[in-house]
Amino acid sequence: MRRRLSLAMLSVVAMSGAVLAGAPAATAAAPEFQHLTPGGQPQLVERLPVNVVLVGYDAPAVDGDALVGGLPKQYEPVVRSRLSYGEVERLGITYDYDYHVQYTGRSYEDRFFSKLKQLSTRAPLTAYQKEYNAQDGNNVVVRGNHEIDAPSVEEWLAENAPKGIDTRRNTVFLINWYGRSDFEHHVYTKTGEADPDTGYDFGKERDSRKLVAWGGTTRDDEESGLGSTRRVWFHDLSAGPESWSGSYNVDDADIDGDGEPDYRLPPVWEYARNGYRSPARLTADLRKLVRYVALDLLFTPSPLYPVELPTEEPPTSINIDENTYEGWPGVNASKRYITRKLLTSELSELMTRKELSYDNQDLPYRGAAKECYVKELAGTSCYPELGYPSFANLFLQNTFQLDRTRDDQGSTDYELPVFSYVVPRGTGVPALGYADDDYRTGTQSYVFAFLSPEVVESGYGLTTSIIHEVGHHVGLSHPHDGYDSASGVDFGPSGDFFFAWAGDEVNSMMSYIDLNWDFSQFDRDDMNRFQTAAQIEAANRLAAEALAAERPAASYADLREADRLVGRAETAFAEHRYGAAFAAAEHAYRLAAAGARKAGVDVERTTAALRATQEAAREAGEVHQPGEFVDTLTEGPRNQP
Repeated sequence: MRRRLSLAMLSVVAMSGAVLAGAPAATAAAPEFQHLTPGGQPQLVERLPVNVVLVGYDAPAVDGDALVGGLPKQYEPVVRSRLSYGEVERLGITYDYDYHVQYTGRSYEDRFFSKLKQLSTRAPLTAYQKEYNAQDGNNVVVRGNHEIDAPSVEEWLAENAPKGIDTRRNTVFLINWYGRSDFEHHVYTKTGEADPDTGYDFGKERDSRKLVAWGGTTRDDEESGLGSTRRVWFHDLSAGPESWSGSYNVDDADIDGDGEPDYRLPPVWEYARNGYRSPARLTADLRKLVRYVALDLLFTPSPLYPVELPTEEPPTSINIDENTYEGWPGVNASKRYITRKLLTSELSELMTRKELSYDNQDLPYRGAAKECYVKELAGTSCYPELGYPSFANLFLQNTFQLDRTRDDQGSTDYELPVFSYVVPRGTGVPALGYADDDYRTGTQSYVFAFLSPEVVESGYGLTTSIIHEVGHHVGLSHPHDGYDSASGVDFGPSGDFFFAWAGDEVNSMMSYIDLNWDFSQFDRDDMNRFQTAAQIEAANRLAAEALAAERPAASYADLREADRLVGRAETAFAEHRYGAAFAAAEHAYRLAAAGARKAGVDVERTTAALRATQEAAREAGEVHQPGEFVDTLTEGPRNQP
């Protein structure tokens, strides 16, 4: 939580060596900082290499210069939840893109496509390939199909990049097999990672989970780890047609039924004179894929929520405080449908340098809990006198009853509030889950997850929804909606940006595609970057408070050392060593806090953000209603057949 300095405090900061009236004169000169900016934002800059490798595409069909020439030069992430409240809050991070485009030669392509044939197995046509064949506008008939293991392809590309391509840096492989004599119609698959609570394997059971893209796997992924850190995402327009990003549908303008034409990338053979799209548009479409999916959603996304959690100071310990409203007769859902070990291990891999704990308590599904839940489904406000929208019902109900869920007794820095509603058959659920805000500033508030017999029958328990929503709460966006810094547009996968669904075909817990329960390498990079910025901003704030405090000179030695460590964090950040940058920034914050204490600043303040929200919610008054933006925060039903 940020606090503004008063004008009087700022005037003291500006006076080198100045002291408050009545305080002893400082004998040491005030520091001249090279990296700390008291009261200001971080200044983190990264010249970010981005490789674009064209496999099976030749000029002039794809113009590499035009592809890169239309890409943005720079990106500055913002807090997306604030945008709905009219505030553009930057993180103090700037990415300067350094593009490298490379066509692969015939020798490399022979090796790669030979590997695809080796990995492929015959398979029936998917439901979506059949639907494509049955349309009026299809340009090709898919007469056979092969399945190829997506993680194996990612691993091969990561380890066998063309000369001059370093896959430790962000790399997009754009693939086209079509047109070669050895071409086979194919889809990629990711199987073997069933829902931990139900045992349902979405990748095996559902045709909607057949892929044309994959990537982002970490070195230590339990199922398909790469063994070393790589940053690879591939997309194959010659695969499919598939369901997820709509490439199977070449007849209907509006796929999702929202009354707006949906821009999708068709199979590569549809870029033809009599096809779905002109061949002259291929370069521009691949550029859309690189810009809006690879850059905006995977490599350098903006956080959904503030990267500082709603505590006065950055927490070092976090308790996942899960509260289950048990309403399924005869079933203890918190025991049956929460796999605690997986939940804590996956979140620990994301929230490094934090002491993570988990606890659960069961609550009765009755009274206000039941009333407000049922009214939310019906679109009726539970507290109409307060002026909040109906979709704030659960936020308000749990805010008013928050005391009964606070059970850590001060043993942790931050209790992350999770509320799971388990309801009887026939009741319905609003979503699998959502990560809510405070309806006033865009600050994250609570995590909600939902379960019913019908949800379990469709393949889901509670564990994966909770992991996903906690990911939102600590800042991560989906890989299918995000912010384009160059244009200032926050977009989701519909209308002109329908093709953004392609971002879900990645090894990330933040996807909707349900093929894995891990955070991707991109997620880990982003979390380390975001936390580097959060720690430096906290250090900057405390430096300003120390210089404006009763004994500023007492802080000078610590602040000078903090300044040096911020410089170390900036260097590590620029060198793409994100974990080292976070560690140095955290150390800088601790030194700034130590100096602030010596100067007379009360660093150990009571965490009051949610308490203030609780009191504000009891008062009638102006309340923000985010409207459509809530759709980007709310999990849609991921049970597509």
